[in-house]
Amino acid sequence: MTEVAEILWQPSLERIGGTAMARFATEAGFAATDYAGLHRWSVTEPEPFYSRLWDFLGIIGDKGSRTYAPGPDQIATRFFPEASLNYTENLLARPGIGPAIIAHRDDGTRRELSWPELQDLVSRVSQAMTASRIVPGDRIAAIVTNDIEAIAVYLASAAIGAVWASCSPDFGPSGAADRLGQIGPKLIVAVPGYSYSGKRFDITESINAVAETAEVERIVLIGEPAPDARFSRPAVTLADWVAPHAPTTIRYHRQGFDAPLAILFSSGTTGKPKCIVHRTGGLLLQHLKEHVLHCDVRPGDRLFYYTTCGWMMWNWLVTGLAAGATLVTFDGNPAFPGPTRMADLIDAEDIAIFGTSARYIDSCRKAGIRPRQTHCLTSLRALLSTGSPLLPESFDHVYENWKPDLHLASISGGTDICACFLGGVPTLPVRRGELQGPMLGMDMATFDSDGRQVTGVPGELVSRVAHPSMPLSFWGDTANQRYRAAYFERFPGVWAHGDFAEQRVTGGFVIQGRSDTTLKPGGVRIGTAEIYRQVEAIPEVLESIAVGQDWEGDQRIVLFVRLRDDAALSDELVETIRQRIRTGATPRHVPARIIAIAEIPRTRSGKISELAVRDTIHGRSIANDSALANPECLALYRGLAALAE
Repeated sequence: MTEVAEILWQPSLERIGGTAMARFATEAGFAATDYAGLHRWSVTEPEPFYSRLWDFLGIIGDKGSRTYAPGPDQIATRFFPEASLNYTENLLARPGIGPAIIAHRDDGTRRELSWPELQDLVSRVSQAMTASRIVPGDRIAAIVTNDIEAIAVYLASAAIGAVWASCSPDFGPSGAADRLGQIGPKLIVAVPGYSYSGKRFDITESINAVAETAEVERIVLIGEPAPDARFSRPAVTLADWVAPHAPTTIRYHRQGFDAPLAILFSSGTTGKPKCIVHRTGGLLLQHLKEHVLHCDVRPGDRLFYYTTCGWMMWNWLVTGLAAGATLVTFDGNPAFPGPTRMADLIDAEDIAIFGTSARYIDSCRKAGIRPRQTHCLTSLRALLSTGSPLLPESFDHVYENWKPDLHLASISGGTDICACFLGGVPTLPVRRGELQGPMLGMDMATFDSDGRQVTGVPGELVSRVAHPSMPLSFWGDTANQRYRAAYFERFPGVWAHGDFAEQRVTGGFVIQGRSDTTLKPGGVRIGTAEIYRQVEAIPEVLESIAVGQDWEGDQRIVLFVRLRDDAALSDELVETIRQRIRTGATPRHVPARIIAIAEIPRTRSGKISELAVRDTIHGRSIANDSALANPECLALYRGLAALAE
């Protein structure tokens, strides 16, 4: 039997009683400490659960008479099929205490926007959109930094019923176009450049690459472009675009629960990234459930998550406005100009809920950073971690060197659902190395290869019932064929998420890592196809294969390249490969190691087999080497985990 993990933090009965989770539980007829019973009810009785959840969270809109409409499968199941609501109306109708947004940049800039000022800005932007003939369902493509204007334009887009899609400005031209160009945007909103660690980067080329893929009518620039910048479509600054419009009452366009709100992008493992369409009601309800119940966000709390606008956690963060929280944003290098920058921010802004990546926490541990000795952290109640598994040693680090009385919530979800499957429960103890449990409404389990539930050993993480933030669709996938293939082929009728996980006897979970070929260094999902498109354009490279290697509690990318007979993997060629990936995709795509290899394994149908290489360098057996046309070449990869050091 699996050893029961040590309890590192136990909320007091007084603290439990003060949580929204306890109030919700008691109103539903459960004891404040009976999370297991509450969760069981949430997945077995979806109709009363979601109806009560809507009311408890105070969702603004018409709920309709039906809460839950089961379908023949998870994809066809519907929630609130008669509802009418607007995302932005819910975020702006209940202003909290203090400012709405406090925005920081790594150059030291700090800006603040009050709730009335945010409403005025959203009003002006939504009017400018309407004047530009943007109508419900039109797509708005954004290449933006995590700042006030990005949030305001996102809210304006949702206010009028348009569909938002964003990526961070560090994507190169092909990376941005591969994503935003697929959805036929009518409008591009972009920063002309961005700063990172004191350096300035121009992104005119990326803006034009997206503009040239579709019938884009206008480019709106957040900030002044360089004097020599030239754009392929008419361009105007945001200030000039909204200048004709005075603030007025926002006209919210209410739509159905399933109306598209945002498009997020998969990692592009086997081709261009999939465009995942998320529904208005689904994201609002799931995010607000996680904020209010699982993170215990309260009106007036300062809520922070380190994220870019290309990660689902940005959408998640923005919804915190609906809980009455003040959003604290940060754009740039979180360790610039010094390694204590984030701890400085917690104290300076009285942050109550601080979110970051597991990699950041682990880097603090390795660097010997001990905020408890150098900072107050009085305001901090919860620390959230996601992106990759949080090591047990990093749990220790948080409680020893950050704050002993702290709700540490390691959470796990994905771009696919723009929400969390597993995460924090403020009424439960925190056990070393474990995610506390499944979120309300999420029926999570681990399956073996035959589809049988297992406990105490690693298995495939699955979701057994439908939930509101499942994708509405993939863009252009009219028959849902790609949608079904992505999640439901492994175990028919059951969502297989692509993670290895262990379900503990305590009810908690431990994420072991990815079970598919998606790369996830630092918690950012990256598709191998995006790397291949850059590398294999280099003349010396015949073909390549990229895999994720488990490394020091995280994952790093190892790239194997098969070169021309007259080529050698010199230092110059290595740098060329890295530079090509950095500029053509993003800096996150750049492999940690590049290794020359004589042969690459392929299936009998001619596809390269990343899984076979990944398992081989980790010393794992190959599940089905008979499917390979050249399994003998795997001998070339054995032992290369050590070589890659």
